[in-house]
Amino acid sequence: MNAAAQKIGSETLAAAQKVALTSLQHVLATTLARLSPAIGEVPSKAAQTVRQSSQGCTVWAAFCFPVRGLAPHTKGTNMRKTISALALSTTALISLPAYAEILELEKDVLTFGFIKLTDMAPLAVAYEQGFFDDEGLFVTLEAQANWKVLLDGVIDGQLDGAHMLAGQPLAATIGFGTEAHIITPFSMDLNGNGITVSNQIWEEMKPNIPLMDDGRPQHPISAAALKPVVEKYSEEGKPFNMGMVFPVSTHNYEIRYWLAAGGLNPGYYSEQNITGQINADVLLSVTPPPQMPATLEAGTIYGYSVGEPWNQQAVAKGIGVPVVTDYELWKNNPEKVFGITAEFAEENPNTTLAVVKALIRAAQWLDENDNANRREAVEILSRPEYVGADYEVIAASMTGTFEYEKGDIRDVPDFNVFFRYNATYPFYSDAIWYLTQMRRWGQISETKPDSWYDEVAKSVYKPEIYLEAAKLLLEDGLVDEADFPWDSDGYKAPTPSEDIIDGIPYDGRAPNAYLESLPIGLKAGQTVVGTEIEG
Repeated sequence: MNAAAQKIGSETLAAAQKVALTSLQHVLATTLARLSPAIGEVPSKAAQTVRQSSQGCTVWAAFCFPVRGLAPHTKGTNMRKTISALALSTTALISLPAYAEILELEKDVLTFGFIKLTDMAPLAVAYEQGFFDDEGLFVTLEAQANWKVLLDGVIDGQLDGAHMLAGQPLAATIGFGTEAHIITPFSMDLNGNGITVSNQIWEEMKPNIPLMDDGRPQHPISAAALKPVVEKYSEEGKPFNMGMVFPVSTHNYEIRYWLAAGGLNPGYYSEQNITGQINADVLLSVTPPPQMPATLEAGTIYGYSVGEPWNQQAVAKGIGVPVVTDYELWKNNPEKVFGITAEFAEENPNTTLAVVKALIRAAQWLDENDNANRREAVEILSRPEYVGADYEVIAASMTGTFEYEKGDIRDVPDFNVFFRYNATYPFYSDAIWYLTQMRRWGQISETKPDSWYDEVAKSVYKPEIYLEAAKLLLEDGLVDEADFPWDSDGYKAPTPSEDIIDGIPYDGRAPNAYLESLPIGLKAGQTVVGTEIEG
């Protein structure tokens, strides 16, 4: 390279370094300004040294102030770590030819809610791995008492967003329960749930379950094995009670699907009776996830449908046996979503993109290198501010295995999926499956045309936001192009019969035909009136 070219190159690098340094100083100043309500006295002149060298610029700073007035799970240590990282990472920033640009955020201090379940992991990982910080977001994560409290918090603005049941944004948008327009630009995971019965019920089911050559029960276990037990209890005048977490939860629809596939009626809803127990063989009621094992142990319910780690907790405590996972019910079925109000997304488009970027990176981290980070994720989730269950209990399902009866540990590598198989893309066809189940059991009281299902799905699930965030990550060199369905129209290919426990395929493009194919449930023109199905 000649002298003139070297001079031009040096001047270009110097200009880039100056821009980067100015940007860093601005970020540090902004960070301190954001922290001002929560920090102690800040020295008027922080001890700061700037050294420039031929390799670039290095900036380091010492900030001598205590952090006070922060709840244990606000930024606390993480904020101080962020400042230190900003101050110490300038060399890396400006020695690179390009670096990720932080979006101009409309709102950067955010509070997100979650329920104590392992599938809240993308939120915890985005926080703990600094992915929120990378986007300029100051996030507080707050555990919620139950799903209704969580939803109300998002609707009234106490929470900016939340780990949600997939049915919640859909139900709120169509006015089943609390009405509000909630959207999701990000699906949080696939699979992750199970159905557990008490030891007593398990012993009564076992004679009805075929065995493998090694003497262990053959999985998946059909609810047909439970049917004689339920009939016996009915003859004795005993109601057969089971738990699920919320009327529009995946868990409610999954246990209903399992029961119906085995010939048991899980009951209907009507506009006058929202118990969901009309004509039911099995009486389903709501219990918050962390309370499931204790409610089972007390004998209030004979079984339940819930996410992890509360099925494995029953095994660990010796009080119950998981009989089926949702991976066995429907291979790679959609699970939780990240929900925000439509108003929040409209008023804060860049903030929404930044949040989705951080969550995509978290999901990728959870699944990368054949789940290599799962044990670190389990350690994070076991902390009391997140799920708070024992490490061993969470690891029992989170690290590629699942324990049924005590000691019957089987490989289920896809029990929890966070990124593979386009898990994070909000597919319209996923939304439509939930809507079909609402209609099947009477939560949607009247027949709707196929076009209605499509319209509702598109008003709630927002793949366009997701793909825009993914594109920004691709430009930053943080994701692979092959990992995203760029050309998708929002519909998955139909789920084949062999991937579903009752052998009935699902096509999101034909919801009414799908409803007609199901043996138990409302059909076209039918409504629930009193205790009768009419039409």
